[in-house]
Amino acid sequence: MGRFRYGDGLVVDFDDRLLAHLQLVIGAKIRRGESFYFSWRDDPGVGDGRTSVWVHPAVPMSFKFYGSRMPGINRAWIDALTITANAPMGLQVVPEPDPAIEQSE
Repeated sequence: MGRFRYGDGLVVDFDDRLLAHLQLVIGAKIRRGESFYFSWRDDPGVGDGRTSVWVHPAVPMSFKFYGSRMPGINRAWIDALTITANAPMGLQVVPEPDPAIEQSE
């Protein structure tokens, strides 16, 4: 389980694999100076609702991975996450597409 910290107090746990993909998408948007919403479904242990934050380049954030190795990157998942990040509702956590489908196209 990895940890995403945003601003002064928001701390959210995500699977390391998902967090690595989110880092790439968020990093690309921030490098371009773009602000956007980022939303996810909360863990049932914290209420099972949804959380959204307005991601802005001036707000400090960090990505803490608990695994020592970088997970393999699924380009199709990066593309799917990027599509949501560029939409009006902002970045949404979507299921990982099967990487075998990407390779067969």
